[in-house]
Amino acid sequence: MARESKKHKDIITTARELFWKHGFKRMSVEEICRKANVSKMTYYKYFPNKIELAKTMFNNVVEEGEKQFRMIMKEDSTAAEKLEKIILLKMEGTNSISPEFLQDFYTGSEPELKAFVEERTKKTWDLLINDFKEAQEAGIFRKDFKPEFMVIIQNMLIGIIEDENITAMFDTRQELIMEFVNLIIYGIAPRE
Repeated sequence: MARESKKHKDIITTARELFWKHGFKRMSVEEICRKANVSKMTYYKYFPNKIELAKTMFNNVVEEGEKQFRMIMKEDSTAAEKLEKIILLKMEGTNSISPEFLQDFYTGSEPELKAFVEERTKKTWDLLINDFKEAQEAGIFRKDFKPEFMVIIQNMLIGIIEDENITAMFDTRQELIMEFVNLIIYGIAPRE
């Protein structure tokens, strides 16, 4: 199948690398083609435009994250160990992301891309809420914990990331995200 070709994968891998580093707006189709070592004709064989490439790349990243999350949730480990691994997964996933990427994908000027990211994020949260509820039923997490509240908090994080007074307190936006996640998971008590 053409969609699974090496060139198709190279374009997506290159887009991820470039979007993560420079954001969506700054990268041109020409630059992506040059770095992926493909012609524009080959690029347009797979993607009608840069937005569709961004959607495919973002969807692939989210699917991989969901897969890793589910593996963690299925492990025979304590709630604290699971949460620690989830936090590390989140941190590893955000380490190389530039502020430009976060701005372009989550709050950027491309309404179609922003709408896609919001819809895909909602679907992911619905799946995660279900997994958290299953973990509650299995006794892994507190029964009185409200997984839906995590969605509200996640949406608040986008507003926090946009606040320059808050982002100025941290060296990177990723550091801010991890502080937020750690606060939600651990509160302010010292961790062992």
